[in-house]
Amino acid sequence: MRKTLLLLLAVSILPLQAAAIAPLPEPVAQTAPGLRPVGEGRLRWFGLHIYDAALWAKDANWSVDQTFALDIRYARSISGRRLLDTTLDEMRRLGFDDEAALSRWAQAMSEVFPDVRRGERITGVNRPGEGVLFYHDGRATGFVMDVNFARAFFAIWLDPRTREPNLRESLIGVR
Repeated sequence: MRKTLLLLLAVSILPLQAAAIAPLPEPVAQTAPGLRPVGEGRLRWFGLHIYDAALWAKDANWSVDQTFALDIRYARSISGRRLLDTTLDEMRRLGFDDEAALSRWAQAMSEVFPDVRRGERITGVNRPGEGVLFYHDGRATGFVMDVNFARAFFAIWLDPRTREPNLRESLIGVR
């Protein structure tokens, strides 16, 4: 009886978990049709909720060589400059240390990373062989045309050496 009750409780919770991933903004879904949620997770820093992120791909076997989207929903306001600086710091930490490339990427990110307020989203769409198309709350903010930038950018969340391995596992559907 107890096992049956626990099973019913678990099954009743599953739809709530699946529904927690907000749909991609329509312009993103039109740019990258057929993407489905792979996983999602929450980033906390010293207990503070910073953002929720979701990985979208054509199937659970996502790859950096395929179209996919990383959708980040911010729980606090953060300046575009802070996003840029943190992104560059993480890229360097992961071994992307070509300063000329980092300088070009910084310029490109300064043009596509807006200031975000609580509740807003930034979505990056990986375009294989091209780069990353960015959206802010469903509005395209720009395209960074550099495959190496795409690898470095998405590595922050998806590389096994990420600073947040639990978030990575949640995003790629391991946990």
